[in-house]
Amino acid sequence: MATWSASSPTASPCSSRRRTKAPARRPSSESPPPRKMKSMAEIMAKSVPVVEQEEEEDEDSYSDVTCEKCGSGEGDDELLLCDKCDRGFHMKCLRPIVVRVPIGPWLCVDCSDQRPVRRLSQKKILHFFRIEKQTHRTDKLELSQETRKRRRSCSLTVKKRRRKLLPLVPSEDPDRRLAQMGTLATALTALGIKYSDGLNYVPGMAPRSANQSKFEKGGMQVLSKEDLETLEQCQSMYRRGECPPLVVVFDPLEGYTVEADGPIKDLTFIAEYTGDVDYLKNREKDDCDSIMTLLLSEDPSKTLVICPDKFGNISRFINGINNHNPFAKKKQNCKCVRYSINGECRVLLVATRDISKGERLYYDYNGYEHEYPTHHFL
Repeated sequence: MATWSASSPTASPCSSRRRTKAPARRPSSESPPPRKMKSMAEIMAKSVPVVEQEEEEDEDSYSDVTCEKCGSGEGDDELLLCDKCDRGFHMKCLRPIVVRVPIGPWLCVDCSDQRPVRRLSQKKILHFFRIEKQTHRTDKLELSQETRKRRRSCSLTVKKRRRKLLPLVPSEDPDRRLAQMGTLATALTALGIKYSDGLNYVPGMAPRSANQSKFEKGGMQVLSKEDLETLEQCQSMYRRGECPPLVVVFDPLEGYTVEADGPIKDLTFIAEYTGDVDYLKNREKDDCDSIMTLLLSEDPSKTLVICPDKFGNISRFINGINNHNPFAKKKQNCKCVRYSINGECRVLLVATRDISKGERLYYDYNGYEHEYPTHHFL
């Protein structure tokens, strides 16, 4: 039997696979020439910017979007995309119609929370409008009798003299008045708006010192002493919960709108337009659909507007007419009039004819500037 020895030349089984150093390669004349690198300018000239690629991808991904209402994909500049469900809607196909492209995120009706909410209780309604504690019933009767006597005594003189504002005539049933205020509280709550019975001056917006009627371009009509007494009387009635016979209803075509819950006489004071006062220059790109002119100044930078997006009252829900439609103009039954009251500009809503129960209230948004786009209004 053979044995392996350390001195034997075959002592290691790996000796037959001993490694050897590979010979160094010699440069060959047949090797390819060095590769020429392109300059950065050539690379950038042929490359497509990332932004353009993203825009092309976005265009491709939304090129087949159509309106959920009319089914058409035409009018890309008027096609709004919901930021939640990515569905498309033409601005003119929405109800209520959107008159300009919203700033920031936009949600469709199905994805938004702007829907009628549950009815509020009597306690919450009184707290919502800060209704004062009511006096005895006899005082109310005496006040209403005085109001009726005043209206009867003025009925003959109104035709002969200057037409004067008439005080509102609330519904006699207190439960009905409570229901009317409840519809307004529901609409304001649904839109996240707090009730306000006057103009608000918020830090960072226009100060109260900027609202002076002497700055009005061409001057402003002054509210007479008699009409001022009527206005103060109506404001006192509002604080007692004696509101005009109006209800806020939700219409699938027009959105929130206002209906008469009882007859309203011509020249009856309806409400004052309320909200935050701000400079127009700060609101030129605002997407609020109810901004009202307060002061037209010689200096455009001093022009003021009322913005009822955070604070407002029932005037926020009275709709405008289509100025380009003769039939729509016939629907107008009230108007906004700007008055100088104690040296300040105020906007009052007044009936322009007799309004019957069940009739909706409309006024002209373009009462002064004729610049508001109303061609999409119903």
